[in-house]
Amino acid sequence: MFKKWFGKQPPKEETIVAPLSGTIVPLEDVPDPVFAQKMMGDGIAIDPTDGDVVAPVDGEIIQLFPTKHAIGLRSEAGVELLIHVGIDTVSMNGEGFTAYVKAGDRVKRGERLLSVDLSLVRDKAKSAVTPIIITNGDALAYLEKKAEASATKGETILLHVQTK
Repeated sequence: MFKKWFGKQPPKEETIVAPLSGTIVPLEDVPDPVFAQKMMGDGIAIDPTDGDVVAPVDGEIIQLFPTKHAIGLRSEAGVELLIHVGIDTVSMNGEGFTAYVKAGDRVKRGERLLSVDLSLVRDKAKSAVTPIIITNGDALAYLEKKAEASATKGETILLHVQTK
């Protein structure tokens, strides 16, 4: 079959894997209304069991917050993701966070991005639950959330998307 697209690239599919190991939490259950009400975009969350954060896709780091509590990526298919480690962790001013990448770096799925002292996060922040948000949802034609109970970083598929 012959297909032709006019004015833009053909749709691309993307599989997004877990950036952390832990228990999968529906976004609506995240203890922060900005995430729970999807004000920043749709996605999923993980209550982490270890502090290693890995790249959920092949792509580019587009933002690393100065406090290292959040990181933005753009996948090869153009999907923009925000990994926000914990709730109210910005107030920790980077304490307990170590970054292994910087804005502009190219990363492969499973490559380590951050390490986090989870016991410190649980002590000093509201929650360690980590939202994984698609911030450019308007570019998507399709979003499927996988219904797993737990996630293994770099392996468990969380989301399957298709761009417009």
